[in-house]
Amino acid sequence: MVTYMKKYLFIILLFTILLTRLIYINVIDKNKYQELLFQKTNNYIYGYSAPRGRIIDCKGRVLVDNKGIKSIYYTRLKDISKKDEIDIAYKLANIIDIEINENSLKNFWLILNNNGDDLINEDEWKLYRERKLTSEDIKNLKYERITEDKLNELSELDKKSATIYNLMNKGYSYDKKLIVKGISDKEYSLIVDSNIKGITEEMTWERVYNYDNTLRDIFGSIGSVPEEEIDEYLKKGYQRNDIVGISYLEKEYEDYLKGEKDIYKVNNDNTITLYKEGKKGNDLVLSIDIDVQLELEKSIKENIINAKKLKNTDYYSEAYAIVGNPSTGEIIALSGQKLVSDINMASFKNINTNLINTSYTVGSVVKMATISTGYKYNVIDINKNITDGCVKLYNVPLKCSYKSLGSINDLTAISKSSNYYQFRVAIDITNNKYKYNMDLQVDEDDFNKFREMFKSYGLGNITGIDLPNEDIGIIGKTIKNDLLLNLSIGQYDTYTPIELFQYVNTIASLGERRSPSLVSKIIDNQDIIKENNYNIINRVELDKMYLERLRDAMHLAITSGTAKNYINSLYNGAGKTGTSETFIDTNNDGIMDTKTISNAFVGFAPYDNPKYSIIVLTPNLYVDRDYKYQKIHYTKYISNNIMQFLFENS
Repeated sequence: MVTYMKKYLFIILLFTILLTRLIYINVIDKNKYQELLFQKTNNYIYGYSAPRGRIIDCKGRVLVDNKGIKSIYYTRLKDISKKDEIDIAYKLANIIDIEINENSLKNFWLILNNNGDDLINEDEWKLYRERKLTSEDIKNLKYERITEDKLNELSELDKKSATIYNLMNKGYSYDKKLIVKGISDKEYSLIVDSNIKGITEEMTWERVYNYDNTLRDIFGSIGSVPEEEIDEYLKKGYQRNDIVGISYLEKEYEDYLKGEKDIYKVNNDNTITLYKEGKKGNDLVLSIDIDVQLELEKSIKENIINAKKLKNTDYYSEAYAIVGNPSTGEIIALSGQKLVSDINMASFKNINTNLINTSYTVGSVVKMATISTGYKYNVIDINKNITDGCVKLYNVPLKCSYKSLGSINDLTAISKSSNYYQFRVAIDITNNKYKYNMDLQVDEDDFNKFREMFKSYGLGNITGIDLPNEDIGIIGKTIKNDLLLNLSIGQYDTYTPIELFQYVNTIASLGERRSPSLVSKIIDNQDIIKENNYNIINRVELDKMYLERLRDAMHLAITSGTAKNYINSLYNGAGKTGTSETFIDTNNDGIMDTKTISNAFVGFAPYDNPKYSIIVLTPNLYVDRDYKYQKIHYTKYISNNIMQFLFENS
């Protein structure tokens, strides 16, 4: 009975293993086996690549296109021998011009000369038979004895054929091999007419960027499938040698941008003819307006150069800006520019990707989120004025506004940028009442009250932009009373520029937080494949009255406060400035030795029916050398210029 049960269990186990393998083949590895079956049973092979979809701006102008390059490929088909491959190499060498690869010559010499067996003497063969020399030893002896004189026996045609033969046998045997690309029309025509076994004449598609380096890093790159992702791509039906999107938009929208490759039929004589023509990938239509984009880049570069002519701008070299539609989250233009030479050379580098993966201390632009926290926890009386001043905590130096601002309330605390008001909100949220030199006890929950509200606006949170590698910034871990106050004025946690963009859009749209986006729709010719719905991620948990009050406060900042003239009064805007202190390491010794001042601005217009939003960030604008808050207005100039351009050209 026991023996019977063991046999029974063994049969069940065997059946389970077979069933698991069948599931793996039919589900997990289905695409790979279907492709092999397709090629082996029907004698069809795929082309090397297909033209990817284009990337187009919001007005139909092509930003990224494809350029076809005539190329020659080899596929090893069944019944093709080594002799056939040598013949193929010679036929191609008689037609195409190819750069000779010296490393391939010794291998080819061996093939042409009885595998080099004559280079090994009888004593060495005897040692090999006695297993005192290995196959590897024999191979190395052959290579050592192929002298320059022997290689010089090879003709120019032999050397070209050797290079081609090496390319035909490089990598996996079943891979399609690129022999040469960029051949002439005459060479292409001769190869077509020659009908050479296993050879296909195809177009290799390369990206063309119609606006030079503009947004190149945001578009991303294409290339070979990354080794660490090869299994994932194979399961999707890709081949090992496929070209795919490997970064940013190209990677994010790979499934839409990739095209369908040509299919070739293998004839009985092992020649190949086109069976089914491939298809271009789908086009991405961006919300980007290239005219605004170019103007934004120009404005940032000009203002960096002008700022560098002033004193104390030693460490200023980069600036960022994003403009868009606050009601949808669409990005109309975005730019990060870094000066990489002196101002006379004026050479700049695109650092657009910093907009989503590099964070900064942003200062007072966060004060609407701080006031919102005060509203939520009922520590602000909107009808009550207080006198601006300084806060003194035990063992902490005085913490003040940048100057005495007189009588303030929640609106003027934003428009005049009072630090004192935010400090008092922070203290009240801890359920304490402020007293001079008080020993304020804070805990993690007090920090979380602010951070949860900030996150609901997009600060310290993933925005969901349609690009990979987004970062949320640095969330401070230390719990201290003065750091809670710093958090309330944007001097503790750090935020990315794209978070600032989502934040100001959420204020502009009265608490509706949407993901920023670059792609508005995906099309196949004129047919819409997919369209952005601009869905709401969350709503800020505040009464509409409070959200409207925040917009009013920002409007007041533009008309008579710290943000005056950041948006031309003609456009009835709203905004908030930020000034932050940052310490940098100027000599790369690991010590933060110099204090710099950074500026930021967030805004939108018109304030009561927002059409456009903008953020500008200028890190390390000037060095703080005991004359704090130097009047350098380049954040203002960038903002004013672009908002004017938008309204005048819309």
